[in-house]
Amino acid sequence: MDDIVLYGADWCGDCRRAKTWLRENKVAFTEVDVEHDEAARARAVELSGRKNIPVIVLPGGTVLVEPTNAELKAALGL
Repeated sequence: MDDIVLYGADWCGDCRRAKTWLRENKVAFTEVDVEHDEAARARAVELSGRKNIPVIVLPGGTVLVEPTNAELKAALGL
């Protein structure tokens, strides 16, 4: 499976929750910090059409914005 990319920031509660859920379910992901990287922030907005985070890009290109744990589970087929 290709790596999942999570665009987020350390101060973001939804980002921390999503990262915790992914780790607990042993789902590999790459974290991209949008707070300190303007290009990454612009890419997250481009992908999602919104300024909300986290923006999670799944293998195959599906984009989730601020997903709940249940939405993550369903999207990943877990």
